Amino acid sequence: MTPDEIEALFVTSAGEYRFARWGRPIVPVIFGVEDETLPVIKGAFEAVCTLARHEMAETDPELGTNCMVFFFRAWSELLEVPDLDRLIPEIAPLVARLQEADANQYRQFRFDDAGAIKAAFVFLRMDKALSALPAETLALGQVVQVALLWSERAFRARSPLAMAADKTILHPDIARVIRAAYDPVLPPAAQDRAHALRLAARMEREE
Repeated sequence: MTPDEIEALFVTSAGEYRFARWGRPIVPVIFGVEDETLPVIKGAFEAVCTLARHEMAETDPELGTNCMVFFFRAWSELLEVPDLDRLIPEIAPLVARLQEADANQYRQFRFDDAGAIKAAFVFLRMDKALSALPAETLALGQVVQVALLWSERAFRARSPLAMAADKTILHPDIARVIRAAYDPVLPPAAQDRAHALRLAARMEREE
């Protein structure tokens, strides 16, 4: 990938460069799926963390759990989740906006003092499009999208996933970006577009 292509993955619709990676081990918890699906989702987290050379943990000393993934059929169900309004204070107007947009997914992040990701909330409304995806594909795609603070436009033109021998895998270019992004030489967060050049340089070293 060229530096410009890498940069585009982190430039917001407002034209700002915003990059962040996790600054602590990821502690995921999943709501709304059958027990047999949980190992698939956990396996996706493990695969991406292994790629990034980043840790998972059983608990976060500050938050308990720091990556919540909710599966549901209607956005209105979120209004019935106990104490969710304490985690997402603006949940009622947010649900209204997502319903109006007929959205099927939404992600929200929290950051530490260094700008690194310290928590993520993933909401997935299982409409026909998401329900048609194999569990492994859906899980991997969602975990990739919380591995870094991507631009909201990053994957509109192309998926972060690819097919190889009839199996869904992480697209090699995106895999290399994630691996480079977690290089300890690089900062956990950046707002300068020159950061994309540093990412490109780390990716070249991995080749």
